[in-house]
Amino acid sequence: MNFYNSLVKWYLVNKRDLPWRNTTNPYFIWLSEIMLQQTRVAQGTPYFLSFTTAFPTVFDLAKADEEQVLKLWQGLGYYSRARNLHKTAQYIAFDLNGVFPDNYNDLLNLKGVGEYTAAAIASFSYNEIVPVVDGNVFRVLSRYFDIETDIALASAKKEFAALAFELMPKDDPATFNQAIMEFGALQCVPRNPDCTVCVFNDSCLALKKNKVALLPVKLKKLKVTKRYFNYIVATDENENTIINKRTAKGIWHNLYEFPLIETEKEVDFDFIAPQIQDAFFDNNKVVSIMEDNEISIVHKLSHQHLYIKFWKVAVYGSLEGGINQETLKSFPFPIVIHNFIEKA
Repeated sequence: MNFYNSLVKWYLVNKRDLPWRNTTNPYFIWLSEIMLQQTRVAQGTPYFLSFTTAFPTVFDLAKADEEQVLKLWQGLGYYSRARNLHKTAQYIAFDLNGVFPDNYNDLLNLKGVGEYTAAAIASFSYNEIVPVVDGNVFRVLSRYFDIETDIALASAKKEFAALAFELMPKDDPATFNQAIMEFGALQCVPRNPDCTVCVFNDSCLALKKNKVALLPVKLKKLKVTKRYFNYIVATDENENTIINKRTAKGIWHNLYEFPLIETEKEVDFDFIAPQIQDAFFDNNKVVSIMEDNEISIVHKLSHQHLYIKFWKVAVYGSLEGGINQETLKSFPFPIVIHNFIEKA
């Protein structure tokens, strides 16, 4: 009880005024939780406001075109979240008549909703007694109780959820869940937390044992693959260009990009020039090829590092399927390509 009292007292003084905290509407809470997966609050908040303005109800989101959803999502990354969001909105709107499941187990059946998100919606919207366990919760509990369990293990979530459930007041699970996540986000941060001002500095075992920097334990490391992308940015005599939709499974599914040559390593002009003519421009003679960025742009994803070069290619005649610059900007792109277009 002392842990809970201290935590909630801190929360009520220090909590941020976030738009999804002022409602129990499951649609808004679901939106915020999906957006904040792998995303900082400061980055996610403008997207939340844009989405709730464009799609004030789950019916509005369900009726939207997928490309409109992806365009609004542009820059948040992990685009499968947006596609799942759209499909789930359609299921809730058209199959469930706009009514969200009102309990943890049923929420788990929604596409794109995992244990953490289901717990968040269930507790924040319906006050169900179910703990949330995210990175913040792992960190706070592992430090306070000096738990050395490797949080990369599948069994760790059950262990920490059981502990959180014990600590949680059964009459107000929502406030507890909000408070412990906020404490991890603002006070018990991953690196160099200021323990001198912490409300738990007289009871935190990690602080007493000088182990704050060592917890939580996470031993499993991601294997990162390097990929080399060469984008062909063509311009014809009408100042039109061409783009393609990525329809294959994998990164950036259903987003758009310029014609792509993927190579096994970084390549130079002598390598890429003959491939450009052979691969893309049977009906147009290439006038010039210019390397836009001599040093590759490194775009880091969770399991992949992309080394990206843009090659500007001028051609004679008109490109089949060519589009102008204004139309180009209406399509959803990966943020690295969007930034290139804005700069160009």
